[in-house]
Amino acid sequence: MFGQPDPEDIGSNPAPHEPIGAIIGRRMARRAALRGLFGAAAGTALAAGMVRRAGAQSVAPAAASPDGAESSLGFRGLPHGAGPGEAVAEGYEIQTVIRWGDPVLPGAPPFDPANVTAEAQALQFGYNNDYLDFFPLPKGAPASEHGLLVVNHEYTNPELMFPGLGDARSARLKTSAAQVRAQMMAHGASVVEIRRQDGRWAPVPGGRLNRRITAETPMRISGPAAGHDRMKTAEDSTGTRVLGTLNNCAGGDTPWGTVLISEENFNYYFGGPGVETGEQAASYKRYGLVREAMFPWGRHVPRFDVAQEPNEPNRFGWVVEFDPYDPLSVPVKRTALGRFKHEGCTHAISADGRVVIYMGDDERFDYVYKFVTARPWNSDEPGLNADLLDEGTLYVARFHDDGGVMWLPLVHGEGPLTPENGFHSQGDVVIEARRAADLLGATPMDRPEDVETNRVTGRVYVMLTNNSSRQPGRVDAANPRPNNAHGHVIEIIPPRATGANEGRGRIDHAATTARWELFLMAGQPGTHPGATYHRSVGADQGWLSCPDNCAFDSKGRIWIATDGAPEAAHVADGLYAADTEGEGRALTRRFYAAPMGAEVCGPLIGPDDRTVFLAIQHPGENRGSSFDNPSTRWPDFEDGVPPRPSVIAIVKKDGGVVGS
Repeated sequence: MFGQPDPEDIGSNPAPHEPIGAIIGRRMARRAALRGLFGAAAGTALAAGMVRRAGAQSVAPAAASPDGAESSLGFRGLPHGAGPGEAVAEGYEIQTVIRWGDPVLPGAPPFDPANVTAEAQALQFGYNNDYLDFFPLPKGAPASEHGLLVVNHEYTNPELMFPGLGDARSARLKTSAAQVRAQMMAHGASVVEIRRQDGRWAPVPGGRLNRRITAETPMRISGPAAGHDRMKTAEDSTGTRVLGTLNNCAGGDTPWGTVLISEENFNYYFGGPGVETGEQAASYKRYGLVREAMFPWGRHVPRFDVAQEPNEPNRFGWVVEFDPYDPLSVPVKRTALGRFKHEGCTHAISADGRVVIYMGDDERFDYVYKFVTARPWNSDEPGLNADLLDEGTLYVARFHDDGGVMWLPLVHGEGPLTPENGFHSQGDVVIEARRAADLLGATPMDRPEDVETNRVTGRVYVMLTNNSSRQPGRVDAANPRPNNAHGHVIEIIPPRATGANEGRGRIDHAATTARWELFLMAGQPGTHPGATYHRSVGADQGWLSCPDNCAFDSKGRIWIATDGAPEAAHVADGLYAADTEGEGRALTRRFYAAPMGAEVCGPLIGPDDRTVFLAIQHPGENRGSSFDNPSTRWPDFEDGVPPRPSVIAIVKKDGGVVGS
């Protein structure tokens, strides 16, 4: 990103405890002789056909599949490749649903790539779409081909948005005040009414529930940090109101029908000399704030200059909740869920009815969290759940090499979270959740991104994208990579309920202990040491790199989106699928390949498993790429039109179930 080392991989944990790599090594060494699920990969490639659109990748078909009987998946995997276009498995069709700049609200002008303004962007679909969710219409319908598509907009690429700025490094220094305002309006989220007609998904013109949330949308602050002195600014002396949301990455929803969007790399936006001075300098450093911010908006907007507003950064890094069915509802930052670089906030319902929110902190050597509500949710009276996420317990995970997981409570007054260590209230704990987790001895992870529950099995999957800074002294025979450039996936197995709920076969997601297993170690078998999948994932294709987000279909199969596939190996990011149980467990197949420079986000398995929605983010984000000379012009492929982040839908040509 931006022609320099990935900021997410710099790391701000000053003294990490024993890293997850060393624990995995001992864990796998203990179990290597007991389980054959991760045996040596066969060298044979999976079969693959593909459908191409304009500018699509040029790749040769793969050989016939040797493992069709082992997997429940009915498609043949794509071979690896990379190009300016995209590719999908044979028998499937790609539909572009909505693109950056398309109209969302009444009065939105047509997209004009030569004149991107804040006024237009506030009414149009935002940039770099990430998290996706679908809410059926009418509200409460069990499944539908008509509903609300909710989309996060994470960040902007000024070098691809505006002409004449040059490459990424040059562009972020040259952006004008007007261009900064336009970028602020391209952040946040969109709610768009969509419908499937004649087999094709498209926005409903003039959708009455459509909405744009931006970096200036008024929001309420709730929970333990609301009203805290460190949340107060010159514009908000109460510490309970804030303008906007930033860098929304993955997200989630609630059983009562609201959306949870996650503020991730908020540190990119706050800078200036004030970062390095004052009482909060250590806190700024732990959250990765630096003098020269990635987005130097503080030159034009005072609240992003820490010297002028030292508390403004504390008002970001939270989970934001809003009602997608009410475009006038005020979004709420739920501070009880902790402040860190949130990547996802997905829910599970524990055996006793309490709601559990699983979260990852996407940075090298940071942690996996969960939040457990203080009381059960009320399915009969949804209004009683309005502030359910303001009361409960925030936990951080410690992984043990015997396969155990301990969830450690971040509660003021317990253990080291006392005034002696600077924690005078629960507000202090959640504002400095990272430091609190440090003191509790949580397990540093290799960039924990999405954390999702498989509703079929009750197991929880953690996407660990990579960690390029693992040193040789931290590796072992079962995890021999001194540089975990390709990441891995961990599977958490919560216990079954006991007592009154024991006979119901319910999962106790609220329990303070669990077990864990390694689902897969990413990378190319035979080339990247330590890569372990199903025994039939070959060295030619089927393997993946840098797992980022995931979703599950109604059969419990996992769909993994990647971010950071090795361009040097001519591999594009994409979407992969695999069984999570049986003979096909961890036998990954490549379903979709993204255009040049793009990351695959979402993913969202749509109504009745008949659609896969994907957010294709930052197409053309390659070194040296610019508005005037982009590496791709996906999806329009028209002269003068830059690449446009878009949401796509993938459906079977025969209208059947995806993956069948």
